[in-house]
Amino acid sequence: MAALGWLTPRRRSATARSVLAGEASAEAARKSTQETLDSQETLAPLDTSDREPQFPVHGDALAAAFFDLDNTVMQGAALFHFGRGLYKRKFFETRDLARFAWQQAWFRLAGVEDPEHMQEARDSALSIVQGHRVSELMSIGEEIYDEYMAERIWPGTRALAQAHLDAGQKVWLVTAAPVEIAQVIARRLGLTGALGTVAESVEGVYTGKLVGEPLHGPAKAEAVRALAAAENLDLSRCAAYSDSHNDIPMLSLVGHPYAINPDAKLRKHARNLDWRLRDYRTGRKAAKVGIPAAAGVGAVAGGTAAAIALHRRRR
Repeated sequence: MAALGWLTPRRRSATARSVLAGEASAEAARKSTQETLDSQETLAPLDTSDREPQFPVHGDALAAAFFDLDNTVMQGAALFHFGRGLYKRKFFETRDLARFAWQQAWFRLAGVEDPEHMQEARDSALSIVQGHRVSELMSIGEEIYDEYMAERIWPGTRALAQAHLDAGQKVWLVTAAPVEIAQVIARRLGLTGALGTVAESVEGVYTGKLVGEPLHGPAKAEAVRALAAAENLDLSRCAAYSDSHNDIPMLSLVGHPYAINPDAKLRKHARNLDWRLRDYRTGRKAAKVGIPAAAGVGAVAGGTAAAIALHRRRR
C-alpha cells in the first residue's frame, strides 16, 4: 500500500477495494479455467463462416483477448436478465423491485451514483442471496442463460472472440456480473473463462458480503492486470473490447483496444485516440440497448432490481 500513500484516505480505500476485487476475480477465473476448457470438448463448433471478424487477429502466445459482456458480447445487461430469473424464482418480492427501480431511476436521472442509495441497494440485494449455496446459483444461472441470454449474443462480437480462439489465444469475459454467472456464459460460448464480481462464500454458502467491490471501472482493469501477470501475458500484445466509457481503464491497459457498440463518451474517446470501432446495432436496436430510461416501472424494475440485486450480493 506504500505506493498509494499520496492518495486521500477515501481514494486510497477505493483503490485498495478495486485491487482486492480484481485480484479475487482473477483468482476465481483461473480456478475455473480448466473446468471450462474440459466442458468445451462437448460443445458443437460455432459456424462463423458468414460472419468474418472485422478486425485482424494474429496468433501470439503472449496475447489474449478480454471482452466486456453487457452490450458488447450480449445485447442488454446480464444482471438484468439474471434478475428476471431470480424474481421469477421468488428470490425477492415486488416491494424489493420497487426500491431497486427507484434507486436505478435516481442514477439515470441524476447521472451520478448517490452513495447512500448505492450502499442501501447493495446491502438489500446481498441479503437476497445470503444463505443460498453457490451451486444453487450456478444451476439457476444455466437455466437463465437458456431462458433469456442465449438469443441475445451479438454474432459479430462472437465472431471476433472466435477469431482470437482460432488464433490460439485465450479469451476472457470481464464483467460486473457475478463471477458464477459470467463463468456459465463463458462456458456456453466456448471461451476460456470469465472475470466477474466475487461474492464471499463460506463452505459453499454466500455470506452476504463482497470480496472488495463490484468488478466495475478501475476494478476491471485491476482484474485484467492480475490475470495477465498470472498467465504471463504481455498486455501490449493483448486486445480488449467494450461498449462503455466506464471501461476506458481496461481498454487503456492493452495494446489493441476496440470500441464495440460504443456509448457517446467512449466513441469520442476512441476517435480521439484512433482506436478501432465497430457498431453492430442498427435502427431501433441501437436505441434500445440497455434499459430504456422511459421504460415502464415493471420493465425497469424487473431488470434493474435484478441487475442491482445480483450486483449487490457481491458485497
